Amino acid sequence: MPRERIKRKRKEKQWYSVLAPHMFGKAKIAETLADDPEKIKGRNVEISFQELTNDFAKSHIKLKFKIVDIKGLEANTLFIGHSLTSDYIKRMSRKHKSKVDGVFDVRTKDGIRVRIKPSALAGKRIQTSQKRAIRAILKETMEKEAKSRNFESFIKLMLDGELGREAYRLSKKIYPIKRVEIYKSELLEIPKVEAIVEEEEEATGETEAAGPDDTEQSIGETSEVTAEGGQEVVEEAVEEEQEHEGQEEEPVAAEDDVGEADTDTEEDISESVEGEDAGEEDIEETADEVDEESEGVAEEESETEEAMVVEGDEKSEEAEAIAPAEEEAEDLTESEVAEGDKGKEEKEQA
Repeated sequence: MPRERIKRKRKEKQWYSVLAPHMFGKAKIAETLADDPEKIKGRNVEISFQELTNDFAKSHIKLKFKIVDIKGLEANTLFIGHSLTSDYIKRMSRKHKSKVDGVFDVRTKDGIRVRIKPSALAGKRIQTSQKRAIRAILKETMEKEAKSRNFESFIKLMLDGELGREAYRLSKKIYPIKRVEIYKSELLEIPKVEAIVEEEEEATGETEAAGPDDTEQSIGETSEVTAEGGQEVVEEAVEEEQEHEGQEEEPVAAEDDVGEADTDTEEDISESVEGEDAGEEDIEETADEVDEESEGVAEEESETEEAMVVEGDEKSEEAEAIAPAEEEAEDLTESEVAEGDKGKEEKEQA
């Protein structure tokens, strides 16, 4: 006999919104489908940094997140690493040029281990000793920055490029390299990071669940502290009043000085007024001299005009005397021409 098939009811699947970590503003980065929230945990999401910042210059950076917690229909994630696109890495590296790579495990100020992989690019081939020195500088810089910062600030420093610029500035002392890029990073010890997130959530929940008794105790403690500090404030106010009384005596002497200064200024003003009167007299004298000079110039001009008129009359009389002589000369020339013509005709007839 054939076996009877057992029909299992399928659970209805739901869409869950995947949110970025707090350092990226809890932005929605993806959606995932599942019939059970527990199945979502552990899933990885990869997006471009451009989608979070709307900056096209960051399009070559790929961010990786891992879902670690579910609340309702929202899935919270953790940053687990980043990488650069393959085409961007290939554009940086060229033939006959050296490339210094490194792999360093660093620990941040809050105890989180991160593996970072920087790369220094040179414009030419460099010696092995120079590569070794640049790699040592890269390691020292990465460890120093990680120890002085917590996980979030260190990741922001790395993604913004500030970490690579700092390593580039120090490496230039060895050889003038072109740039330093951190082409990959990985988060180590993810379970510890999850435990830290849970502790932070518990701490926030405890502060919200704190009752009125705790608040009354804190208020009583603050009131005692303020009462102790009140006496000190009163003593300081008394000292300030005494200093203020001592300063009020000083303006009296200052007023005497001001009166003397006023008298000096009045004398200076009277002297300046006298000087202005003398200047006006000088100006009037110079104006009279200018008028006399202008009258002399006008007389000279009138004399020159009269002389020019006399010369014109003389020239007109000379022209009138010359005109009759010219007419006589023209008549003579015409008579001579006529006589010459008659002589030619007689010769032709002979």
